[in-house]
Amino acid sequence: MMRLNLVLLFAVMASAMYLVGVQYDSRRIFTELDKSRSEAHRLELENERLQVEKRAQTTPARVERLAREKLQMRQAKPGITTYVTYSEPAAP
Repeated sequence: MMRLNLVLLFAVMASAMYLVGVQYDSRRIFTELDKSRSEAHRLELENERLQVEKRAQTTPARVERLAREKLQMRQAKPGITTYVTYSEPAAP
């Protein structure tokens, strides 16, 4: 009878220790999941902000102003346009 009680006591202690370990792992995984969801939400917001900024940067007026100021470009006019024609190379 004493042996049976010791075996049962050992089984209850082992199952209790296993339960504590499983609960700890469950809480740790839930915390990681919550952090991951928060990070995903932050990244979605940043992506939306960058998309808005990208659309603002590519407006035609801004592109034209940058071309004029930084690249020293100007509007093409017939008076300053040079036409290049292709001619067949001379046969030897």
